[in-house]
Amino acid sequence: MPVFIPSSLSEATRLLTSHPDAHLLTGGTDMMVEVNFNHRHPETVIALRKIPEFQMWNVDHNAGLVHIGSSVPYATMEHGDLATALPALAEAARTVGSPQIRAAGSLGGNLGTCSPAGDSLPVLSALDAVVHLQSETSTRTVAFAEFMVGPKRNSRLPNEIITGVTIPITNGWQGYAKVGVRNAMVISVASVCLAIHDGKVRVALGSVGPTIIRCSESEAWINNVGLENVDHAVAQEFGDKVRAESRPIDDHRSTAEYRRHAVGVLATRLLLRGVGK
Repeated sequence: MPVFIPSSLSEATRLLTSHPDAHLLTGGTDMMVEVNFNHRHPETVIALRKIPEFQMWNVDHNAGLVHIGSSVPYATMEHGDLATALPALAEAARTVGSPQIRAAGSLGGNLGTCSPAGDSLPVLSALDAVVHLQSETSTRTVAFAEFMVGPKRNSRLPNEIITGVTIPITNGWQGYAKVGVRNAMVISVASVCLAIHDGKVRVALGSVGPTIIRCSESEAWINNVGLENVDHAVAQEFGDKVRAESRPIDDHRSTAEYRRHAVGVLATRLLLRGVGK
């Protein structure tokens, strides 16, 4: 099995043009599990961790934007300027696996795999992130809402590489919470990201549908009520509406009924935290 380790983006895109069926590897926290269990048999691998721009990130307060390269590890997002600008992403990053996994896993890997259980994906949805893609001949930008098209399916073309994401900085509170079968080192059973920008609530759900679910009906309802009117009863009704927008299934990690209940509870708690109650 040939493994290519390009040192530049141009070299990587040339290699992908020559080997369109190659598997792209960043941290390997998903792919190598499948390889080790004999579920995946890559014939060619292009490893992307040596590309300098994929390791870069920038917080631009003047533009109100954060750019994160596709190979920046979750460990970098847990603290410092990135965590200050994107606290919900920092909360999600801290829930990812073990310290070893957080030192290797990245947004590029989560986006490439596009599992509905990906911890960063509800955050990217709620924060209206855009995904940057590049081929040997062109570049394009795709809104996250249009990028994830199904469970473990995305709109990346075979000749494209995910180079990074750009995330707008919100001017209000944001947070993330998830439930798993234990407190740490666990795949999400249900997750919620809630963000407030210009006094308006956004909420996205993970692990309770074939894709990340942006709860547009719940958002419209709570924004019509107004954050100044949120009390425990309103927050509970908001959680009920979020629960109704989820589309979970039964699987080996949980039941649909429990997942539906969990996202309602998490959404209620996050809203109360967001308004300081």
